[in-house]
Amino acid sequence: MAPPEHIPWWKDAVVYQIYPRSFQDSNGDGIGDLRGILQRLDYLKRLGVDVLWLSPIYASPNDDNGYDISDYRAIMPEFGTMADFEELLREAHARGLKIMLDLVVNHTSDEHPWFIESRSSPDSSKRDYYIWKKGKEGQPPTRWESFFSGSVWEKDARSGEYYLHLFSRKQPDLNWENPQVRREVYSMMRFWLDKGVDGWRMDTINMLSKPPDYPEGRPIRGSVLTEGQPYFLNGPRIHEYLQEMHREVLAHYDVMTVGETPGVTPAEGALYCGAERGELNMVFHFEHVFVGDETAERGKWSNPPLSLPAMKRVLARWQTELHGKGWNSLYWDNHDQPRAVSRFGDDREYRVESAKMLCTVLLFMQGTPYIYQGQELGMTNVSFESIDHYKDIETLNAYKVLRDEHGWDTARILAGVYGRGRDNARTPMHWSGEKNAGFTDGTPWIALNPNYPDINATVAEADPGSVWHHYRDTIALRKALPVVRDGTFALLEAEHPTLFSYIRDDGNTRLLVVGHFSRQPGTYALPQEFVGGEVLSNNYASLEGTGELRLKPYQAVVIRAR
Repeated sequence: MAPPEHIPWWKDAVVYQIYPRSFQDSNGDGIGDLRGILQRLDYLKRLGVDVLWLSPIYASPNDDNGYDISDYRAIMPEFGTMADFEELLREAHARGLKIMLDLVVNHTSDEHPWFIESRSSPDSSKRDYYIWKKGKEGQPPTRWESFFSGSVWEKDARSGEYYLHLFSRKQPDLNWENPQVRREVYSMMRFWLDKGVDGWRMDTINMLSKPPDYPEGRPIRGSVLTEGQPYFLNGPRIHEYLQEMHREVLAHYDVMTVGETPGVTPAEGALYCGAERGELNMVFHFEHVFVGDETAERGKWSNPPLSLPAMKRVLARWQTELHGKGWNSLYWDNHDQPRAVSRFGDDREYRVESAKMLCTVLLFMQGTPYIYQGQELGMTNVSFESIDHYKDIETLNAYKVLRDEHGWDTARILAGVYGRGRDNARTPMHWSGEKNAGFTDGTPWIALNPNYPDINATVAEADPGSVWHHYRDTIALRKALPVVRDGTFALLEAEHPTLFSYIRDDGNTRLLVVGHFSRQPGTYALPQEFVGGEVLSNNYASLEGTGELRLKPYQAVVIRAR
């Protein structure tokens, strides 16, 4: 008899993302910190999650809220000390919680010692740690556009050469062609893994390899990709680099890895996370959260309406085409996305119902779920009255470009920011109805969403009918049903404009999952095998109908076949 297949622990895990700056302040300076996270470990344990992913906590000038790192082996002083981190790691492990850190190695801060030395002279020993090019007839080397607007090339006054930055000019790209750079990164990774860190979320990991000829290029027609992006996504040596990283570092530790990989298809995703390839465990794709953006006038800032059939096709393709070849990551919200209940649900009259519905349809798919702080409360987008209240560099740069280059008025720009700006996810966590939502005794680094007296953790935990309890119960239910981890996925009603329904099947158990994306009542004819089946989850108190369900606004149900 063959031994049972080893199941990696991360296939049964649920990840909770913490944006440390906005999670919990412990010292009254208005900025969340490590000791604040320590105070909330029991809350996270009660929710039932397994892994805490911390967005960057390293030393940084904060041009891009910590994604511009000036010292990979030091803690940002605003967040605390290395001793604080080590205590957090010990206390999390004592509760059975794992800690995953952000690995940001496509770029550093321009205040990192490597870059300071690199720009000091063309003859510097670290010049080749970054990507330097001469211009063309007084112009940058290429027309490539930065994710944060403008050219990816910044001219250095001292040498007259340009350095590459795919993001902010204060985030110069590392040169992964240089083997010494790779050795430095691997040494840094071992530093943290030897402390007991349990994994990595790898920021923009499919951008490490750039084509050596740096082609001028044009954007892909009908794509959200801007000038140059088709060339610096999934570059020529990316799999070689990741296989080397796995061989040199990851294979020696029992950790989980997820790569942020914009622009990948399921077939490309399988190259990054195929079990036999020795690269990553899973990837984050963006197809479902970019649906509609590719044909909008100004991408996400146009905030096109949701096409549920289009989003279902994306999610179903990843579920079916990656099944048995790789592993999915499941998410609606994160630090770069608006609040899902505001974008895909109804954040007013049916906020609770639609937040629960989104929880159900996400957590019953195959893959590792990622819950972003406040998602379990049904936190919503925020609408600040002025652009002056926003902090995010992407939003502030986009405001200037949309106003000055495209002629948008303030109201139109703010409508896009309200719908899709990254600060929607970065307002402080709502812990209570007290001053500043219990986040801080000081002045918050960014204003709170004013609805915190009604939407907060204290209220939610005390209310058995809250979004929080639905998340807790759904997490427990998916862990009790092997079919959720192992089963196949079959999409039903593919073109239905408001219903997302699918079947999960592992040969022993068949589940029907139905989510109703509408504030209007609807009907759903049950497949015969589910008529009279056991209702495992329902975000309403009752389920009306037998063969034909009468669905209430944003109702979601899970039924086990007879």
